[in-house]
Amino acid sequence: MKQQIGKRIQKLREDMNITKEAFAKEIGISGQYLGLIEHGKNYLSIEKLKVLCEYTNLSADYILFGKDSNAINDAKEMLTEFSEEELIKMLNY
Repeated sequence: MKQQIGKRIQKLREDMNITKEAFAKEIGISGQYLGLIEHGKNYLSIEKLKVLCEYTNLSADYILFGKDSNAINDAKEMLTEFSEEELIKMLNY
């Protein structure tokens, strides 16, 4: 589980195109400690997990389990299945 969490955090950081050091600074840990987390050798504390969630606007469910129970993100994902024309029709209904 530690490795999966670390890989999700690393992918998130890389998708944000931010260095390990800058990302670590934002969540209040060292770059070296973040490296340990990304390689599955350590965990974030609950407090730092909360900071990470706030910084990335992601849920702890996503960080920990790869599933985001955030209703807003669920709604966004559902809406991507519709064409622009279909969305306009729904808004005008």
